Amino acid sequence: MLDLSYETPKPKVIAGAKHDWELVIGLEVHAQVASKAKLFSGASTEFGAEPNSNVAFVDAAMPGMLPVINEFCVEQAVRTGLGLNAEINLRSAFDRKNYFYPDLPQGYQISQLYHPIVGEGEILVDMGPGVARLVRVERIHLEQDAGKSIHDMDPNMSFVDLNRTGVALMEIVSRPDIRGPEEAAAYVTKLRQILRYLGTCDGNMQNGNLRADVNVSVCQPGQYEKYQATQDFSHLGTRCEIKNMNSMRFIQQAIDHEARRQIQILESGGEIVQETRLYDPDKGETRSMRSKEEAHDYRYFPCPDLLPLEIEQAWVNDIKASLPELPDAKRARFVSDFGLSEYDASVLTADAESAAFFEKVAEGRDGKLAANWVINELFGRLKKEDHDITDSPISPDYLGQIVGLISSGDINGKIAKDVFEIAYTSGRAPEEIVATEGMTQVTDTGAIEAAVDEVIAANPAQVEKAKQNPKLAGWFVGQVMKATGGKANPAAVNALVTAKLGL
Repeated sequence: MLDLSYETPKPKVIAGAKHDWELVIGLEVHAQVASKAKLFSGASTEFGAEPNSNVAFVDAAMPGMLPVINEFCVEQAVRTGLGLNAEINLRSAFDRKNYFYPDLPQGYQISQLYHPIVGEGEILVDMGPGVARLVRVERIHLEQDAGKSIHDMDPNMSFVDLNRTGVALMEIVSRPDIRGPEEAAAYVTKLRQILRYLGTCDGNMQNGNLRADVNVSVCQPGQYEKYQATQDFSHLGTRCEIKNMNSMRFIQQAIDHEARRQIQILESGGEIVQETRLYDPDKGETRSMRSKEEAHDYRYFPCPDLLPLEIEQAWVNDIKASLPELPDAKRARFVSDFGLSEYDASVLTADAESAAFFEKVAEGRDGKLAANWVINELFGRLKKEDHDITDSPISPDYLGQIVGLISSGDINGKIAKDVFEIAYTSGRAPEEIVATEGMTQVTDTGAIEAAVDEVIAANPAQVEKAKQNPKLAGWFVGQVMKATGGKANPAAVNALVTAKLGL
């Protein structure tokens, strides 16, 4: 539930020529279920296979072939619902959604309109420190994907690839609770993060494994509050749906353009036609695709080939018991257990792999120091080289050794960066590097004092300047560190320089 310490962001307001307008946005996210087999057949879901090579007879709608439900896909849908604090319906049913595309060999899609497997849930969408939007999820239903029509291989013909046909999708439908383009992108980002933690969808938008249909409408200020009080959608204005968005940046651009298009029409005395539109990123605009269908246009009826799906509460309870720690809970724990800032905890919990890496680095060590090294040194280096945490050349154990060596005083921050570089590029253990390369920090105050005396004696003019301007003492610290090859304890150097200069 929404933490009372969070503030709710204000809706996006767009100034029209006549008055202000507010955005109202709802999303239908299609998430491909992480399963090796399709929803109703044993055909592979492998991405990038040769066209029409992952097609079973039932996928190709051969006569007499009957669908058989994939239990694992059902389990993944239940896991997703539980991860979104949603109601799990112990009885659900499949329907036929009738429409005719070349890449839909059955002439219908098996979906769930009237009795979805998952009911109402919620997602807390972070918009910044202390600011969040609670977005309600209306439902999650299972359905099969269609194939793919290819129009750019021949000037006179189109081709059809049925590899995606029958792949299991979860359609996650939100309420119209999203009030701006940035919130829409943040919602999809948070949903993808949760799905990845759960392991129910890989969230790969480039491969089409996660895509969103964005419903956009505009209303005058105050109308949304009337909708909340009455649940009368007429207060929200006529919506248009932008199909198949697979980029956070394009989602924001499409919403902004569509909202301004609708405002211009309304302020010119026109009416919004409810329709399905596509976004053209090259032109930065939406264009009409087809008139918006209603449920009756698809002639839904119960699928005669599938019995209602009935699951037991005990099975749901077992799935719930196996859920991993989810992002919000993990972030809160990192703040409380390791003393991290909200920002650092958010960065480290952005994905489950990064969070696990950090925990191994921080185990039995200074959590704040560990976070600093993971975020700034490791993540910075990986980003520069276009790698992710799973490709890290340095293990969490080795990075943890560096953190431990700093905490114990064996090395200082400057030496640590040199050790990190050697370990990162060579695979050598930091403790072995420090021992064999003579990189142990100098903590002998006598040796440090001798170096300080030498630097002061060699720079009398600089001494007089430092006495006039104490900030120049840092110059002496730098010279001593240089003279000791960066091995002197910085705190000891600072203390001795300050004392000997009489500052």
